[in-house]
Amino acid sequence: MQSPVLGFFTRTGAMVTLFVGISFGALFFRWFFQQSKISLEHPEDWGHAFVIPLIAGYMIWQHRDKIAKAEVSVFWPAFVPFALGIQAYAYNLFMVRNHMLQGMSLILTLGSLVLWMVGPRVFKHLFLPIAYLLLMITIAEEIMLAVTFKLQLIASQGSWLMLNLIGNPFEWFSVDIDGNTLMILTNAGETLPMNVAEACSGMRMVVAFYALAVAVALMGSSQWWQRIGLILLAGPVAVFMNIVRVTVLGLLMLVNPDLAAGDAHTVIGTLLLIPSLMLFLGMAWMLNRLVSTDETDDASTIAKGAES
Repeated sequence: MQSPVLGFFTRTGAMVTLFVGISFGALFFRWFFQQSKISLEHPEDWGHAFVIPLIAGYMIWQHRDKIAKAEVSVFWPAFVPFALGIQAYAYNLFMVRNHMLQGMSLILTLGSLVLWMVGPRVFKHLFLPIAYLLLMITIAEEIMLAVTFKLQLIASQGSWLMLNLIGNPFEWFSVDIDGNTLMILTNAGETLPMNVAEACSGMRMVVAFYALAVAVALMGSSQWWQRIGLILLAGPVAVFMNIVRVTVLGLLMLVNPDLAAGDAHTVIGTLLLIPSLMLFLGMAWMLNRLVSTDETDDASTIAKGAES
């Protein structure tokens, strides 16, 4: 028996799909253009937006067999959120002019459109990949500023503590703190000021880690508690590793103050992302092995046998 999904690859189905895709792209072209512009101008903060759709596509590819076996149907109730999504997009485009809310309206419209066209049985396999696209949306500046300021203080205070734990016992140096500025006092009596600016707040690391955490959770974990655990770990790991990054930059200032500024600062910060990612992936590996798949399957089998 031919799968209903193959109907999309008939001549008529392909033409309808192509028409809907072009219409959707044309409707939201301005948002896609603006998001691409933001990502290209600020790749260190929002460059991951280009990767999110590829990861979402891979998630769909992972479930291609289940999607192919699911029954396709037209689900008319989805037209209501579909229409609301378009209206919300127009409102946020012409009235509020909020890029983040425009993006959320786009995802609502896309999800509703897919549900409308393929029905609930297929959509249940597509919901998570579509929801994952929310991570490619640039966060509003007001939210970024509020969160970034708090992260700056956490990075300053955390690195102040770590630097003093390293320098004080051996009397190599001492560190004072004033807001988000660290004052490194050397034995020679020299004072090296280090400002933990917005670029050192760790916000970009938090955003990137959450995008990575959700991808690893959805593609590499089979249990929901493991997925939730990975997502909850992303924030603390990113904040801790950013404190380590600021601490390393502070130590390098003792060797050469220029290493904590300009291109050297960017390169060193980027290189330190590698151990940060390895730490998170290592924690994901450990979390996935706290309860093996075989043990979970055996427990499920025993529970079913007891019920019967």
